[in-house]
Amino acid sequence: MAIRKIRTIGDEILRKECKPVKIMTPRTKELIEDMFETMYAANGVGLAAPQVGILKQIVVIDVEDGNQYVLINPEIVEEEGSQTGYEGCLSVPGKTGIVTRPAKVTVRALNMEMEEIQVTGEDLLARAICHECAHLHGELYVDRVEGELEDVEMEEEIDPAEPIEQ
Repeated sequence: MAIRKIRTIGDEILRKECKPVKIMTPRTKELIEDMFETMYAANGVGLAAPQVGILKQIVVIDVEDGNQYVLINPEIVEEEGSQTGYEGCLSVPGKTGIVTRPAKVTVRALNMEMEEIQVTGEDLLARAICHECAHLHGELYVDRVEGELEDVEMEEEIDPAEPIEQ
């Protein structure tokens, strides 16, 4: 496993459409392992393949709910409610902004065995699923920010699970 370089805003790869994964190969498995290692090293809760320079529809998420999510070719099939809160992104270092996302989502995807799965997430998991799936279509959270982006100190912790008072 290896920590990969995270691409940052301005890198044109972050704005490209990703291709579906057709078969699981040893290289794809290694990529997924590297994505988890890279995400943990950067203190993130999610990472999409284009963030490490690979235009494949692969997302990894760990919101510390006891699960590690691998979503291959994910498609959000259901959305419910809304939540407004701060978001940040490993590809937009030092910034945060307020974004409204669904409060609950269901995503259909393939797992590492290329079996179809469905994951339903609420709150932080729903936000992470939406955020990471958007990366696969060239969208960054900054495209959805309500108001201005704010600077955030590296030591500051913004809890994305904390709702914003309206």
